[in-house]
Amino acid sequence: MQAAPVRATAIPTFTDALRAVESLLLSSGQRTARRNAWTSVLEDRRRAKDRVEAERVLEAVSSVSSIAP
Repeated sequence: MQAAPVRATAIPTFTDALRAVESLLLSSGQRTARRNAWTSVLEDRRRAKDRVEAERVLEAVSSVSSIAP
């Protein structure tokens, strides 16, 4: 009885498949622009999260300082 053959290459992930389709459909400049836009979206989300956290800290400090004599 022979052992099953071992696959030499990894099975591509869903992300790999999407990138392959993207490379077929879009030119290099369009891919770069889309990735830059997505990076900007992620950075905007991070800044918004930081802004909310800073707002909470400021509210907590102001409520404590208004209680202190």
